[in-house]
Amino acid sequence: MWYAHQPGRRARQLLGDGAVLLWTALWAVAAVVAHRLITLAARPTPPHTRTRLPLLGPRMNGTLHDVARAGDRLADAAPTGQAPLQALALLSAVALFVVPVGLLLALWLPRRIRWTRQAAAARELAATEDGRELLALRALVRPLDELARFSDAGPGRLAEGWREADPAVLDALADVELRRLGLARN
Repeated sequence: MWYAHQPGRRARQLLGDGAVLLWTALWAVAAVVAHRLITLAARPTPPHTRTRLPLLGPRMNGTLHDVARAGDRLADAAPTGQAPLQALALLSAVALFVVPVGLLLALWLPRRIRWTRQAAAARELAATEDGRELLALRALVRPLDELARFSDAGPGRLAEGWREADPAVLDALADVELRRLGLARN
């Protein structure tokens, strides 16, 4: 069981799951785009051609070209090939995906799994007589204002009905606990 029976709670769960899926997809697309942009920017450029720069004298043109040649020599001294840039592109893309998606999943996933486990356990308990008694006891220890919202009987009457194993009271209390989880009794 992944979703509640109550329409409002089920809609919130579906919207939350959809938002997590959309968030994950958007960051996956962003990571792929970043990888492609870094890879594209890392492509080698054609060598400098000696051109005359307008509005600068011949002496300044020569100096600028000497600086450009020195930069080319430094670039030639660096490790050749695209391996370091490909590694940077891959690492950047992975980090861009893992950090935001990992943070969201660290917050969302434990809550989602906790609800799923509680709902499955409550459904199993609701299927048996002893289980309904346990659900009723769990509902009985809820805050009094919460009990008053779901049952027209007072807390003393509910406790007395639970002690005497009154089936109507046990069913009403078990229903309170199931409703808290957004479930309905079969």
